[in-house]
Amino acid sequence: MGEAMERGYGLIRDADFFEWQEKNIEALLARDPAALAYAIKRSCENKADVVSQDEKESGLRATLNLGHTFGHAIETGFGYGEWLHGEAVAAGTVMAVDMSHRLGWIDDSIVERVNNILKRAKLPTTPPESMTVSMFKSIMAVDKKVADGLLRLILLKGPLGNCVFTGDYDREALDATLRAFSKS
Repeated sequence: MGEAMERGYGLIRDADFFEWQEKNIEALLARDPAALAYAIKRSCENKADVVSQDEKESGLRATLNLGHTFGHAIETGFGYGEWLHGEAVAAGTVMAVDMSHRLGWIDDSIVERVNNILKRAKLPTTPPESMTVSMFKSIMAVDKKVADGLLRLILLKGPLGNCVFTGDYDREALDATLRAFSKS
């Protein structure tokens, strides 16, 4: 369950799967065997498809890490073990979605749907209150996705099921997202 929600395959490449998750979240939370089997199968198919196209993680494969840059900052900022990985990535996904929206790359409905499904899954949608903008920035500056001093992020762009791995974004959108989700 956590991996399917955490990886966000529906958000980044499979809108039909995201819609299925929305309709079946209660069955997944109840650990219904058929629902879990389907979610695992669909997640594995999505991951295998991406990995087969990008075995060296040169671009496409990085999109599997939606929410991880923000999420890893949360984990690092609080020490591993304070937050579960999936919890940190869930909050990080909401932050990536927020930034995508601030850039004008997705509409309000996607933001609402992501927040709703994560809340229904009982996953956090905000980072810990004590995270500061400077904490996020200093931790994210050493993320493995930094290239030539530029932080590259996985962001949603276009209709549900589409994303980009890019360093080409308005830095003010990143700053605005960090301010919205953390202390100054």
